[in-house]
Formats: sequence, C-alpha cells, structure tokens
Amino acid sequence: MVAYLLVLIGVLSRYLVAGHLPLLNFTAVTGSLIYFGARRSWREMLAPLGIFMLSDFCLTTFTYHYAFRWQSYLITWTWYLAVMVLGSILLKSKTTFARGAVAALLGPTSFWIVSDYSVWASGFNGYPHTLAGLVSCYVAAIPFYRNDLAATSIVLAVALGAPALVRKMRQPLSSGAPKAA
Repeated sequence: MVAYLLVLIGVLSRYLVAGHLPLLNFTAVTGSLIYFGARRSWREMLAPLGIFMLSDFCLTTFTYHYAFRWQSYLITWTWYLAVMVLGSILLKSKTTFARGAVAALLGPTSFWIVSDYSVWASGFNGYPHTLAGLVSCYVAAIPFYRNDLAATSIVLAVALGAPALVRKMRQPLSSGAPKAA
C-alpha cells in the first residue's frame, strides 16, 4: 500500500512544481518509481506506468498548453518502466544503505542521460546537432538533474530508512551488562 501512496505523491508533486521554475524538477517521481519496483510485483508495474502516462498527458495539454504527441514520450515511458525494474533488481531481494544509495544515484542519472539526449536529438529546443550542442544540452539540464538527485535521495531515505529505523528501535538494547536472575 505504501508503494501506491508514494506513486500518488510522485504524481501530485509534479503538479505542485508545475510553473514554479525555481523548483526545477524537485519531485518524488524517480524515488516513488524506484520504491514501487522494490516493493511490488512486476505485473503491478503497469499501474504506475499508466498513472504517470496520464499525468504526462494532463500536464502537457492542460497545464503547459502544448499539443500532446505520444511519440515524444516513448523514451520517458520506457524510462518509467526501466527505473521500476532498477528498483526491483537492486532493492527487492536485499535492501541496504549502499543499494539504496546506488538506486538514488542511478535513477536520476539515467533520466538525465536518456531524456537530455532525446531533447538534443529531437532538435525541439534548438540545440545544434554537434558535440558542442549535446554538451550544451546536458549542461543546461544540470539544475534539473541536481534537484532530481536530491529529491530521489530524500524520498528513498524516508521510504527505505524509516521502516529500518523503526525495526531497529523495536529491538531490545543489548548493553553487554549481565542479566539479573
């Protein structure tokens, strides 16, 4: 249930930052998808995929007032699935701090690499199809990447760390002192 709630928070966070450029992609999207993949079954991954696809449509048409071209979103939608698979591979069998940190790094980094290459290749934002144009596209996206990295780290730290902390606090303290008879 927590995984579905986190997906809902991920979707809602997109609407909270829409139109607020200083927040530059500080959303719970990546963290919620990684967590979903880590905690739910493969066949359940279609639910968040569909929810985020609908969210893409609504944001594009109603919030940003652009024409919606589904072809423009194929890479993003593929990434949504891939990052859930990443969460499943890294965190389903064993969740550790190191695995969580790797997921928090790989999720935003993969989106930055894939989405900005797509932006550059599409020519939509006017970056020339040269190496300098590609570098310019990636450099311009660093604030978005940085914020996605921070947001994903926070979401995963809370979603993965809080239950671990609660379990740790429930364990009896072993002080090393002899037990009274």
